[in-house]
Amino acid sequence: MGKIAVENVNVPGHTTQIDAEKYHAMKTALLTITPDEAPGLTAAEMIEQVTRILPGELWPGGAKVGWWQKTVQLDLEAKGMLKRDATSKPMRWYRA
Repeated sequence: MGKIAVENVNVPGHTTQIDAEKYHAMKTALLTITPDEAPGLTAAEMIEQVTRILPGELWPGGAKVGWWQKTVQLDLEAKGMLKRDATSKPMRWYRA
């Protein structure tokens, strides 16, 4: 499937190329488990929930799920698809 450019909401204008198949699988999983409104899910809750539904052949034994969750979450924030509830501790995210 090749590579896809991802953004980082914390570093505007910077993109990184990552595996497109893993990106799309994680994006689908995140948008599936993330609620429509605040307060949303913490990063730990996201990792726990996406690990259950991600294709095992892409993440054998859950390897690097946390890195992929954070990378795709930051990209989805940059694209306006996820919102951060920064008032809660720890931070939480929900769909825009």
